[in-house]
Amino acid sequence: MKLLLENIAKHISLTPEEEQLLISKIEIHSYKAKTLLQQPNTISNQLYFVNTGILRSFSISDNIIEHVLHFACEGWWIGDMYSYLSRKPGFLFIEVIENAEVVVISKENQEFLYHNIPKLERFFRILAENSLVSHQERLMDNMSLSAEERFEKMCRKYPNLILRVPQKHLASYIGVTPEFFSKMKSRLLRK
Repeated sequence: MKLLLENIAKHISLTPEEEQLLISKIEIHSYKAKTLLQQPNTISNQLYFVNTGILRSFSISDNIIEHVLHFACEGWWIGDMYSYLSRKPGFLFIEVIENAEVVVISKENQEFLYHNIPKLERFFRILAENSLVSHQERLMDNMSLSAEERFEKMCRKYPNLILRVPQKHLASYIGVTPEFFSKMKSRLLRK
């Protein structure tokens, strides 16, 4: 619970009473690696905050290729935001990569908290804005940087993540095949 409250405190201040109300409206779950928390064609009703472990969101194209959209490790949020906000069936899988403990908040409880602790709306707006900036930067990188440059940038930005995520998922995240990724990584190590 401490990590979640620290994450919130980076952006807003909660009173002890507000913290207790928040805690009463969330759940903490432990999941084993390879557990699917969300699947496509369902309406997402939950957001996840990672206390420990790593999760990823991804889609699978018609030709059975996985496309990793997002990773989340300790202190990060993850969810199928399209489905969660639009209340329409989503496109993403959310999978546990490394055994994880996550805080789960339902859409219903989030709306309750917005009504009873209005400053939480500000907190989640800030998260949404930061996510939009990050996704726009990633889109621009995908259009203007080589795969090697994207991987090097990822290594600088998320060094801990690189060591914990399987290479096939890293390859998918930067938009290359696992085979190309392996050759590219070998070339980079020789430099």
